[in-house]
Amino acid sequence: MPSAIEQIRKTVNREEFDYQVLTSSLKGYSYPRDKITNLLREGQIIRVKKGLYIFGPDYRRRPYSREILANLIYGPSYISLEYALAYHGLIPERVEALTSVTTGRTRTFTTPVGVFTYHMIPLPAFQVGMTRVELDDGGAFLIATPEKALLDKIFVDRTSEIRTLKGLEAYLFEDLRIDQDLFSKLDKSAIFDYVNHYSSAKLQLLSGLLRKHQRQESEEGHA
Repeated sequence: MPSAIEQIRKTVNREEFDYQVLTSSLKGYSYPRDKITNLLREGQIIRVKKGLYIFGPDYRRRPYSREILANLIYGPSYISLEYALAYHGLIPERVEALTSVTTGRTRTFTTPVGVFTYHMIPLPAFQVGMTRVELDDGGAFLIATPEKALLDKIFVDRTSEIRTLKGLEAYLFEDLRIDQDLFSKLDKSAIFDYVNHYSSAKLQLLSGLLRKHQRQESEEGHA
């Protein structure tokens, strides 16, 4: 009979799996919980959080996906904010923490595979502006579009005093260091639509800033 880890690896195709999948793969054992305890102790599997696991380094077939884990650790949620801005190339910094939005309480999870943060946004805003990314191995995760990630970041940021167009521009291009060329290429009609799903004076300012840029571009085009 194959060892417990061999049996799990034979039946579990993904690198990320939950407790139900784990116990199902051990159904031939009399005491699967004891087996799981031993597997964890020996580092053959790693508990990301209660009920969610990945294989240990010696038993991985491919790198696990932190993006998929972000969707699974706390839900409903999808990746947004700084991590999504970096993913889409809007900000230059590499972002280590996986940042997501949710309709639940704002939470932070410190796990063996990194820090995962979740910020609450209104349900109407949560329901728009997400896209599904398909991975080569058949997995997939949900992430905000560039436009939605930017709106979410402005919305949840409580540290910045964004009260004027000038203040908003300083926040975007000095604090966040948003790439101005990519900013100019954002889908403005999508942003105007998404703004209506929040109740936020800061995001209304963003709409005003984009309309100002549109006027400037139009005047330059007719010059």
